[in-house]
Amino acid sequence: MGNSYAGQLKTTRFEEVLHNSIEASLRSNNLVPRPVFSQLYLEAEQQLSSLEAGNRADNEEEEEEEEEEEEGSESNSPPVTYQMKPPPEGCCTTDGFCQAGKDLRLASISNEQIEVPSGFLLVGAKSPNIPDHLLVCAVDKRFLPDDHGRNALLGFSGNCVGCGKKGFCYFTEFSNHINLKLTTQPKKQKHLKYYLVRNAQGTLTKGSTICWKGAAPDHLSSAAGHAVYNGKDSPQQHSMKSGLSSMTRPQILGTLTNPGPPKKRHKGWSPESPSSNEAWNLQPNPQIANRSKNGHGNFPYLCGNLNDVIVSPLLYTCYKNAQSISRAYEQYGASTIQPISEEMQLLLTVYYLVQLASDQVPLIEDLEQIFMRSWRESHLSEIRQYQQAIPQAFPQVPGPIAPVTSAQLPWLAGLAASSCNDSVHIIECNYSLAEGLSEMFKMLIEGKLMKTNYVVIICAARNRTIDSCIAVTGKYQARILSESMLTPAEYQKEVNYELVTGKAEDLGAFFSSLCPDGDTDGLLDKFYQENRAHILPSVSAAVNKPAALDATGTAVCTSYHIERHQIRPFQLAVAQKLLSHVCSIADSSTQNLDLGSFEKVDFLICVPPSEVTYQQTLFHLWHSGVLLELGLEKEHLTKQRVEQYVVKVDAEAQAKFKAFLQNSMQNPHTLFVLIHDHAHWDLVSAVHSLYPQSDPAMGYVDRLLNCREVKEAPNIVTLHVTSFPYALQTQYTRISPYNEIHWPSVYNNGVELYHENKKYYGLSEFIESTLSGHSLPLLRYDSSFEAMVMALGKRFPRLHSAVIRTFVLVQHYSAAMMAVCGLSQMKNYTTVETLEITQNLINSSRQCPSGHGLMVVLRIPCIPLATVAYERLSHVRERLALEDHFEIILGNPNSGINIGKHFVEQLKIWQKIEDAEWKPQTYLELEGLPCILIFSGMDPQGESLPRSLRYCDLRLINSSCLVRTALEQELGLAAYFISSEISVEKMAPPNDVLESDPEKLSSSASEKRSPVKRERSGSRDSGESSVSSKASMAAAEAGKSPHQVLSNSNEESVNNAEKPQQKGDKDSNMAAKLAQASIASSSPSNFSSSSASSAPTHSSFVLQASQCSMAKASQQPPIVYLPKLVYDIVTSADSTGLSKSSSLLPYHSIGKTGAYLQFLSILSRMLIRLTEVDVYNEEEINTDLEGESNKCYHQPGDAWPDLDTFKKIPFDYTIHDPKYEDASLICSRSQKTKSEDRSTNRKQEDLYMRRQTTRMRLSKYAAYNTYHHCEQCHQYMGFNPRYQLCESTLHAFAFSYSMLGEEIQLHFIIPKSKEHHFVFSHPGRQLESMRLPLVTDKNNDYIKSPTFTPTTGRHEHGLFNLYHAMDGASHLHVLVVKEYEMAIYKKYWPNHIMLVLPSIFNSAGVGAAHFLIKELSYHNLELERNRQEELGIKPQDIWPFIIISDDSCVMWNTIEIDCSGDRKSDYTWTERNISLKQIIQHIESTPNVTHYALIGMRKWSSKTNSGELKEPFSCCHVHDFVMLNVDLTQNVQYNQNRFMCDDVDFNLRAHSAGLLICRFNRFSVMKKQIAVGGQRSFHIKSKVSDNPVTIAPAQYICAPDSKHTFLAAPAQLLLEKYLQYHSHRFFPLSVKNYNHPVLSVDCYLNLGPQTVVRLELEDEWQFRLRDEFQTANAKEDKPLFFLTGRHI
Repeated sequence: MGNSYAGQLKTTRFEEVLHNSIEASLRSNNLVPRPVFSQLYLEAEQQLSSLEAGNRADNEEEEEEEEEEEEGSESNSPPVTYQMKPPPEGCCTTDGFCQAGKDLRLASISNEQIEVPSGFLLVGAKSPNIPDHLLVCAVDKRFLPDDHGRNALLGFSGNCVGCGKKGFCYFTEFSNHINLKLTTQPKKQKHLKYYLVRNAQGTLTKGSTICWKGAAPDHLSSAAGHAVYNGKDSPQQHSMKSGLSSMTRPQILGTLTNPGPPKKRHKGWSPESPSSNEAWNLQPNPQIANRSKNGHGNFPYLCGNLNDVIVSPLLYTCYKNAQSISRAYEQYGASTIQPISEEMQLLLTVYYLVQLASDQVPLIEDLEQIFMRSWRESHLSEIRQYQQAIPQAFPQVPGPIAPVTSAQLPWLAGLAASSCNDSVHIIECNYSLAEGLSEMFKMLIEGKLMKTNYVVIICAARNRTIDSCIAVTGKYQARILSESMLTPAEYQKEVNYELVTGKAEDLGAFFSSLCPDGDTDGLLDKFYQENRAHILPSVSAAVNKPAALDATGTAVCTSYHIERHQIRPFQLAVAQKLLSHVCSIADSSTQNLDLGSFEKVDFLICVPPSEVTYQQTLFHLWHSGVLLELGLEKEHLTKQRVEQYVVKVDAEAQAKFKAFLQNSMQNPHTLFVLIHDHAHWDLVSAVHSLYPQSDPAMGYVDRLLNCREVKEAPNIVTLHVTSFPYALQTQYTRISPYNEIHWPSVYNNGVELYHENKKYYGLSEFIESTLSGHSLPLLRYDSSFEAMVMALGKRFPRLHSAVIRTFVLVQHYSAAMMAVCGLSQMKNYTTVETLEITQNLINSSRQCPSGHGLMVVLRIPCIPLATVAYERLSHVRERLALEDHFEIILGNPNSGINIGKHFVEQLKIWQKIEDAEWKPQTYLELEGLPCILIFSGMDPQGESLPRSLRYCDLRLINSSCLVRTALEQELGLAAYFISSEISVEKMAPPNDVLESDPEKLSSSASEKRSPVKRERSGSRDSGESSVSSKASMAAAEAGKSPHQVLSNSNEESVNNAEKPQQKGDKDSNMAAKLAQASIASSSPSNFSSSSASSAPTHSSFVLQASQCSMAKASQQPPIVYLPKLVYDIVTSADSTGLSKSSSLLPYHSIGKTGAYLQFLSILSRMLIRLTEVDVYNEEEINTDLEGESNKCYHQPGDAWPDLDTFKKIPFDYTIHDPKYEDASLICSRSQKTKSEDRSTNRKQEDLYMRRQTTRMRLSKYAAYNTYHHCEQCHQYMGFNPRYQLCESTLHAFAFSYSMLGEEIQLHFIIPKSKEHHFVFSHPGRQLESMRLPLVTDKNNDYIKSPTFTPTTGRHEHGLFNLYHAMDGASHLHVLVVKEYEMAIYKKYWPNHIMLVLPSIFNSAGVGAAHFLIKELSYHNLELERNRQEELGIKPQDIWPFIIISDDSCVMWNTIEIDCSGDRKSDYTWTERNISLKQIIQHIESTPNVTHYALIGMRKWSSKTNSGELKEPFSCCHVHDFVMLNVDLTQNVQYNQNRFMCDDVDFNLRAHSAGLLICRFNRFSVMKKQIAVGGQRSFHIKSKVSDNPVTIAPAQYICAPDSKHTFLAAPAQLLLEKYLQYHSHRFFPLSVKNYNHPVLSVDCYLNLGPQTVVRLELEDEWQFRLRDEFQTANAKEDKPLFFLTGRHI
């Protein structure tokens, strides 16, 4: 057939292929059938099918199927539009439901039991209208293909799992029944997408892809944007996927060189096209490691042997993202700004590739920054126009750079590549990428690209857009990039496959021969045999000496200490920010979070499934005391009880989480906080998982924390905690940006905000240490190690680089251990860096009398490789007899810590633990233990490390750490707190000469890149120095003589209890992050050998070597070793001088656990505080009166006063209310006088602040302000989102009043829900009156008296929510507000009736409000009497009472009297809180109640004694909460000019009119202390100046013609305030002298219209001109004038 390798004929498939061809011909509108035999070449079919665009999303897969549909058609004409059969009348047509109305969506019925007939399978169908859902169908498996895409019968047979209808024989009929609503011909191949399987929990989930038309089965469910590695050595068959644009179809087809047409054609494909006969016959070649990145345009299909070719869409995605940059400005109204052109993108890419060094790998992040900077520079003027309010402030910038044309592009790209020594090769092609790829593959096979790392293929035809792709031909670069495309599960499987199949044995054999004798194991055995009798003494011998622990004077290390729990200032700041934000959420009327309804706090902490993290969280929780403080547990906590509050999010979390949800439902008055720690871990949807179903650890977070019960619970707040919030900050996040709480900055403008004695060393500090001016960089890399890895990578091209790197590093550690133990010949087989680490580890315990040592963290993400390293290093340690000198720990996230018994005993001695069964469960408890911790697991999961950590070896982190979150998690392991008094730059070097070795520095720190660009020059190899080895041995000898070390060093060291999770959790809401620290942008000079001058002399070194290594390690951050690739990424800078690392925001990795535990603590305290209120608690004044009567008129147990008896009680003129304690000193005979002079100036706030208060728990009958939101009173408040926003109408109400001389017009704002309280005219709906009940009405659920509450300045804090106080009873409540405050009160209280005072009363006091309330009420009483008289009701039967209440009345109490004593006068009493409804209804039931003018109650005081309660009713002044009979008081008026004491004035007037005033002593009202509004809203200030200068009361009056500063305050207020403080100046004879009473104050008589009035006063009174005064008002403010005189 013209093709020697096309494959063998599959005769067994002939019938199937024939049927397929016939079926395709019948569907086609072209009579020419497709050649049958062209399908029967196995190789061609497999390869072409495997190159489908698998990187597209599901909707792109639908387009993929459309292309498959075209296989049966050779026509260029458009397809015939499919006309769907109309659905039967009355059937369901909803997407996702069948025509019978049953739900078919997988997300809805995944947990239901579905009956599947024998021989049928459940499959998922895709509907174009709901692409996010799969529809569940039951299909006969005979009509489905096998795993190879074969043997599917033609036709269809299926059942509906919704309604149960069976026997669908045509897919067209079935698609109509399940409402697919297609516009094209229904095909099972197109719409039946996935097999459905049940997971371990029994939930139906999406399985593997149904493999139609011979496509390879998609076992991996690879995520969009990830191409998977494909090769013969792969442990399983992978899909080959190319990244194609979802908007276009391939224009160039790669076919085998047979004479037939291609398997797939574009509709515009022409047989004459030069590409029609092109082919790429790819032969297996182990030297080829090629990775293609498709850039612009359409990427052709590849076929043939593609074992060494991977197609990635990363570059295409990068280009596409760069095109969308300009849209960010367009959404703010900017005109269209052209994005960066495709030509410029490609040219910049070439420039970027040219400047890369041979050991560097291209990063998409670099390209994105380059594109962004280029675009911003070319559109600077447009961008500034929308970034700045005044664009003219900027200088003129040059116009946009001339664009690069398609014709210029190849020449410019070639010019740029001409200077790079052929590392970048440009191929220009005329027709398609196919010819360029063909040329590239040819050159590659011929060996012409040996020095080339990148091949850029450009197809730039004139009249269409460019097509391009970049082939990565450099073996190192291709290997790194292809390995980085593997998912974590694929990476683990690949490595495990190489280890299990023995592919790494050759590498192991190679290393075993790396020694002078050619046999490392033999050398170890020989050493073991020779030194068995001379084993070095165990450290335990020194530790267990009695003298080391007794008081004999032997030096003992006292630096060992584990800080259990300590809250740092910044943690408290974070907790307070969290609390403040929760309060703001609760204050928002859009959120159903009523903090006032919760009595306590409960919580559950969700952590990743790491046993160490779990135990670590339990450790912090136990020692924080939070459980005791919240009242959740009692003393003597057990670990089992603490475990109830922490859960590992794994398969076993369901039960504990379910118990948490049940607990929340059973306790509605408990606020449950669900803390999702390490929130960026497991960001996988449980429904739409991108990971294979074989990975059971993914998706649990979504399944649990995002469940419906959590979302709908009114008493659950979810707190997501993470150090890496950008992992959650996506357009799909459920967390609002307004709900992000960021970690605070310690400094602001150079000022320390929090007095912190520890300095945090995080990512930015580590990076800063690599810059110039720092003697010892904390971030380093090992160039010798990297060089050996590079060489072995070439020698073993088929091994994963992680395997090679691990074997190399294990060999280096093994050789270093051997060298330190005396086999000096092995020092040549390790690196200086590894030798330094190993020597310091082994010698560290010898330098401390107690044996404390250092920790070395060896990070090996892949668990199989970590196991290999653990076994090898343990074997070498055993052969070298070092088992008792340091421990090797395999840290597996799925298991606990396992260490030797000897080391457990050491830790128990150091930590003074007596429990025989104790063993360490967290890494923090390994404090001081000399050890190598092999830290495994693909990602750290929040494990904290102790203060004794000295080295963090990250040389084996895999290439996936190029992702931002993963990289910062790894570096977060080294995050540290040290004493803020110690500077790293001035820090003494550690206790080893190698730290200061100039040759060592030259091998790591000196290789740091220039900040200008990523240099092309290769890294210099580290030199091998025998001097270093000798120095290290000297250090070991010096360390043998113990010296007493400094004590209390731990007090300035890191708080290991506050080094919790290095990662956080998903959905922050506390996204803990630190404001970006500034990073120096100056060019650092490279380190050179001269830096050795910073090393101390040998004598100073010996002095330091005698100190405890652990104590010194805790005073400085650990040293971090990185792979060279990662080191370059972190430390390099671009040409702008902006450090690249600035994109890695240095969020705190330490302290989050302590912060959220502190948040729980202060949240609990706040909830307790919210259930409490400060109420006035003051004794009544003037109680020790002369001539006090002991006569009792009523029995203590009387419920109501007897009218005849009450009339006999004399009126008590004395004021007892303590709020009038500071009233004028003018007093009567009976009042108590005070000797102090009130003339001294006092701040007006003193009166408020001096009053005594007490904190009381709110009862269920309290009145609330606007911050109270509970489900019961939402409708009452009008804030319930389920109800329409309260609609109100404005009504005018006018009446005449002779004393004012004009008509008064008031306005009512009446919500629709309250209109039933009023009478409106018909028609016109004019307000006529407010309905009043009858005196004889009896209704336990109704309050007869309308309540009026005058208020000002308290729209938020006024206690107007009387729903709970009235116990839900129906009542009429009217807020009386000033005109200028109407809008704000209406906003906060939309469902309240409001009476708006006329504008002339805007500056009036409370007397004016009371005056208008009373007059309005009387006028309304007359209207109601007239209206109801027409209905046959007598006028005297209309209820005449109203209630006037202060806006600070919060609770009401009653006293219950027990008179069951032996004597009639004996009684006991108890006080309890009751509802306002009970009090009002009791008073309204008083016999002959209409004969009383005023009825009130006591003000509550805890100091009330039995004597005050002996008489249950008093005839005295009433205040604050009164029932007013507007009928009896018709002719008694409130003084509308009064600001203070208007109630006292009115009480006196009512008594003078012969009216009865009754106070129920058994009832009392509590008044809340409110610091805003009310009387405090009247500020007396200068009318001329706005400066807030305090004005003394003596300045409130002035002489009429004086040049006095006029005050902006009402004249009446000025006069009242002046008389309050200085009345003794006017009435000196009346002070403390009741024989000279003041008859009238601030009143005058209207003498009528006489023009001249002679007052007969001159005969007895003397007046002078200087005795004329006025209030300090301007003339337009109508001041008050008054005259004083002296009696002759």
